[in-house]
Amino acid sequence: MAQDILIVINDAPYGTEKAYNALRLAIALQAREAKVRIFLMADAVFCGLTKQETPPGYYNMGEMLTRVLTKGARVAACGSCMKARGVSVEGMVKGVEQGSMAMLSEWTESCDKVHSF
Repeated sequence: MAQDILIVINDAPYGTEKAYNALRLAIALQAREAKVRIFLMADAVFCGLTKQETPPGYYNMGEMLTRVLTKGARVAACGSCMKARGVSVEGMVKGVEQGSMAMLSEWTESCDKVHSF
């Protein structure tokens, strides 16, 4: 039976590799048939922005999120974190939902495992 796994990302998309490694884990888990949910908090909400321009050969968080979404992951960004940073759900990669602490608590309770980056 496939496990339901929640990955919480707190760091900005660039500057450290935490968000990158979190999405690498999500991709690897999906390859093993796990059901993946990703919750973006604090500066990690910037991972979901569209039109990210990165140098050739450099990872692009928006493209990585699109990849996990295409494979069935649910991705939500903390609504109050988005508001504090002037980010709207309309400016996010298609499929990223506006989340809340209530959603995060529900996902945490219902998942088999939780990873935090």
